[in-house]
Amino acid sequence: MNTKHYTYRVIWSDEDQEFIGLCAEFPSLSWLDEDQMQALAGIVRLVDQTVQDMLSAGETMPEPLSHRKFSGKISLRTTPETHRALVLAAAEHNVSLNRHICALLNR
Repeated sequence: MNTKHYTYRVIWSDEDQEFIGLCAEFPSLSWLDEDQMQALAGIVRLVDQTVQDMLSAGETMPEPLSHRKFSGKISLRTTPETHRALVLAAAEHNVSLNRHICALLNR
């Protein structure tokens, strides 16, 4: 498993006054550092160590998001009131409900 295929990001934390390195596939892991690039390097190292530990224990690794295939279909449940409001808004814009919801999601 190439741990560099996982999804990493670095964000600033006002609370910690440092950058936080994160990995989407391992949401419980993070790495704090004053330097943005070091926060990224730190989380990559931490994920690599975690994967090595998991492999040694015979655990299953999460699949990298970059390896997953997405169909483009989403099943969504909502309240009848929200459904009605979405249908009305779609009709007012003269588009399908699907197109209206996609437009809302792409904002």
